[in-house]
Amino acid sequence: MEAHRDSRPARGGQRSTWIAFAGVMMLILGCLDVIWGIAALANNEVVVVGGHGVIVFDITTWGWVQLIVGILIGLTGLGLLVGNAVSRWVGVGLLAANAVLQVVWFTAAPLWAMLIIALDVVLIYQLCINWEDEPA
Repeated sequence: MEAHRDSRPARGGQRSTWIAFAGVMMLILGCLDVIWGIAALANNEVVVVGGHGVIVFDITTWGWVQLIVGILIGLTGLGLLVGNAVSRWVGVGLLAANAVLQVVWFTAAPLWAMLIIALDVVLIYQLCINWEDEPA
C-alpha cells in the first residue's frame, strides 16, 4: 500500500528545495544590486535616465547603498545555502529594505525597480512560508 504523498518535501528536506531556490536567487539579486551600485558609482550620468523626479540623494550615495545592500544580500543567500537559520530572518529584513530602496530608482529606471521589488516579494514569501523548524 502506497503512503499518501504530500506536495511538500519530506521532513528535513525543506532547506534543500525552496530555501535553496531563495538562496540562489538572493545570490543573483545581490550580484544585480552590486552591478547596479557600481554603475551608479562609475558614471551617475548614465544611470539617471530621466533626470527628474523623487531622487532626493546623490546617485553616487545611492550607488554605495546599493553596493553594500547587494553584498549583504549575496552573503545572506550563501548563509541560506549552508542552512543557517539566522540567515532566513536576516534575508527577510534585507529583502524588505531592498524593496523599499528600489522606490528611489523609480524615476531613473522604473522597469528595473518594479522587477527587483517583485523578486524581493517572491523571495520574502518563500522564506516565510517554506521553512519548518527542526523538531525539538
